[in-house]
Parts: sequence; structure tokens; C-alpha cells
Amino acid sequence: MKGALGTTLIAIVAAAVGAGGYALYAKRVAAPMAPATDANAPARIGEPSTPQSGKPQGERKVLYWHDPMVPGQRFDKPGKSPFMDMELVPVYADEAVGGTVAIDPRVLQNIGVRYAEVESRADAASIEAVGNVRFDETRIATLQARVGGYIERQGVRATGAPVTRGQVLAEITAPELVQAQDELLVAKRLDDAMLIDAAKSRLGLLGMSNAQIDAVANGGRVQRSVAIVAPASGIVTEILARPGMNVAAGAPLFSFASLDSVWVVAEVPERDAAGIAPGREAQVSFAALPGESFKGRVEFIYPEVAATTRTASLRVALPNPQGRLRPGMLATLRFAAGAAKPALWVPGEAVIRTGTRSVVLVAEDGGRFRPVDVVTGAERDGRTEIREGLAAGAKVVASGQFLIDSEASLKGVLSRMSSASAPAANAAPGPTLAQGKVDALDRAKAGITLTHGPIPSVDMPGMTMGFRVDPPRLLDGVQPGQEVEFDVVKRDDGYVVTTLRPKAAAPASPAHEHKH
Repeated sequence: MKGALGTTLIAIVAAAVGAGGYALYAKRVAAPMAPATDANAPARIGEPSTPQSGKPQGERKVLYWHDPMVPGQRFDKPGKSPFMDMELVPVYADEAVGGTVAIDPRVLQNIGVRYAEVESRADAASIEAVGNVRFDETRIATLQARVGGYIERQGVRATGAPVTRGQVLAEITAPELVQAQDELLVAKRLDDAMLIDAAKSRLGLLGMSNAQIDAVANGGRVQRSVAIVAPASGIVTEILARPGMNVAAGAPLFSFASLDSVWVVAEVPERDAAGIAPGREAQVSFAALPGESFKGRVEFIYPEVAATTRTASLRVALPNPQGRLRPGMLATLRFAAGAAKPALWVPGEAVIRTGTRSVVLVAEDGGRFRPVDVVTGAERDGRTEIREGLAAGAKVVASGQFLIDSEASLKGVLSRMSSASAPAANAAPGPTLAQGKVDALDRAKAGITLTHGPIPSVDMPGMTMGFRVDPPRLLDGVQPGQEVEFDVVKRDDGYVVTTLRPKAAAPASPAHEHKH
């Protein structure tokens, strides 16, 4: 009996506990879930931390609802997104102040956001370039055969060999030279001054030196072979004649290059080439001569820019009386800094380049970040010059900005569509906005084709016409077939759409009605 009574009591207690648990579960489901206050709970980018005042989340002012994938379209009530299979997301007043995005402080700490200050500096950095030594092309000479004949002997038979002025390089036997020598000896025997001068002139034109001509005249003997001598000191850069070769008149025999002066040709980045002019002084050092430097001046800047390396070539002439500088040696050129100009600088990694514009995230109070379009200039020592968009002393994000940028893009901040204005669903089109339908889009070229009604701003009647869109970000969220309202301005390059937005859906759309 007692066993049966105990079993009955256990069953009653279990039923009561079960009923109480179900009632508690039903109550929690019916009530809105309070935000977690656990300090270890993960925070998400773009979600503000729990207000310190303790104000419930439901009391925050909602500006509008939007689809994060189409941030340009706003709605005045929650519901299902007409673009994606997802619920519309609310945008609160404290999340979209002045085109900013709020980041939870815990997230900022986790992703290691680093800040930097916009610096105003008037220093001008020196320019450094790398080059190599080349022959001075103004000191290259070629020795040619003045008369056709045969190479008998050759004193210099390898390129790179040093030669001095007057050194015998080879000997040539030429019938024409033998005949001209005979004419000189005949004129000498006749003691005819006019014939002697004419014979000497002919031998000079055939390549004989004055010393060789005098030796023939004074010796009274014809020289069967005539020596070919170096016209200048230097090194032999090319040999085109060999013993036994038959050479024609005018054929090149040897090429020489003097090393008394050399060129240093350097490659300068295209962005720095504009700051270097002929006559600018350069300090040149060589890896083969450590601890030594040479002074020179820019002699010439070549007119072309290399397409592959985007560099411009320039040359500096250096005296080389001792021949220590040899062609092919590696050289480093340093150009002194020019006149210092005040400029604003930020770390190079702080600039987000989208391809069409450059953006910097400015850090504001309260964990908010505002994207700012900037115009960049020179890049130097890991820094980027800012010509427009920022002021000295502003605090910018130097690392982790891409995570912040992603959240800003989802909220439409970067496309300047998250100002605290009224939702587009309630906004009536301005009196100057034209109405039209999108026929085609060319996002790559920022183009749009519209079938539109009259455009009051440019006094254009209704028609189907293609336009360029400026800025291109206006095309975000726009699809072919959509009804849009837009405005056009006339510029030098034609008519350009400067205002564009999809027409809001009707307020009574079933997709946005509450279901009770």
C-alpha cells in the first residue's frame, strides 16, 4: 500500500514540475529576450554595447529599416526584404550620426585597431636611385680602312685590351697604297714640289700618317705593308678584322672607348622624376669602392619612361682619370632634398584604395568612425601625402580599418547614404527630380540607360537615352527594370546623372506589413 502511495506522490510531483517548466518556457518565448550582459559574451561589429544608462534596447529610436545587402534602399517599417530572403535590419539614431559607424569597444580591442595622427611636416626627403656605369658614348671611336687590301699582321686581337694613342693595331697591304708611294718617289726624283705635295695628300687620304709619309719620302723605299695605329687611348670594344682578311675601303676594323670619363645611368621612379632637373647635384657611391663617393651633376634626362618598371632614366657624367670606374659597376645615386613644402602625411596603410577613390577612416569620440574621401599625393618612407580631405591633428585608423570599412559599407556609410534623414519610403520626390525606368546598366563604365519623362533641370523632353553616372556609387542597389527618380546636369563631356535612387515601394506593400 505504501509503495503504491509513494509511486502516486512521485507522479504528481513530476507532473507539477513539468507544468511549471512549460509555463516558464512559454512566458520566456512570449517576452522579448533581454540582451546578454555577460562580459565574456562575444561582441559583433556595428552593434553598440549595452547603454550605461540601463535604457532598454526597445526604447532606442529607429530611423529606418534597410537590407544590408542593398543599403541605399530604406523602409519605414520592419518586414521581409524585397531583395533578399531575410528580415530588414533597423538603423538606430545613435548608429548613424553624421555618416559614422559605431564599433563595440570590445571588438576594437580584439582586432587590435591602431591609430595615427595626421602630421603636418615640411621636410623634403632626398631621392635615391640605383644605376650602373656605362661608356661615355661621346668618347667612342671607330677605325675604318681607308683603302682596300689584306690584313697582314695584327697586334691587338682581343676586345677589352687597353691601347694608347699611336699604338700599332694591325698592318695592311694594299696595291693602291703601293702605287701612291711610287708616285711620291717619282715626284721626289723629279724634284717637283707640286707633284710631291699632291702625292703626299693622296697618301694622307689613303690613311697613312705624316710620319709614315715622311719615312717613305726620306727613305726612298716603298713600304709594302702600312701600319694601322690607334687614333686615341682607351680600350678595344670591338674587333672586326682578323689576319688574312680582305677588307674593302670604308670597312670598320676596330672600335675604341675612352675611360677618361664615364656615364652613370640610373633609374628613377616615375613619381620622383619630375623633381629632378638637369644640373642637379648627385652623390654617387659604388659597391666596389666602399667608403668613397663621387660628386656629379645630372647631365641628361631621357625622354621615355619604361613601361614595365615605370621608371625614368637619367645620366650623370663622372671624370675617371685613373680608370677605377669600369662599365657595369653598380652605383647608388643620392639627390639632395629640394625646397621643403608643408604637407599633411598619414601612414600609407591608413589609406583604403578602392580603385576609383581613396578613403581614410577618421576616429571620433565614442568609438565612432567616419569615412572621409581624400586626395593623395607623394608616397615616401611608408607615408602618404594627403592633399585634400583631412586636417592636421585628426586621428585616423592605421590598422584594422578593413574590418571597420566592411561594417561601414554594409550600413551604406561609404556611399554617403546613411545620413539621419527621413526614410526614402516617406520622402516625396523633389520638384526637379525626373522619373524614369532603368533599361540597362554598365557598372564598369558607370553608365545607365533610362526611359524617362521630362527632365526639368536640363529642359530635356522624355526619351530613351544613355547617361554617365557620377559618382559611380549611385548605381549601388539599382537594377534593370526598376523605377527610379534622378537628376541630370550638363557638363563639358555631356549629360551626367548626379542624383539617382530607386522609387520607394508602396507603403501598403504586403511584404512590409506586420503579421499579428
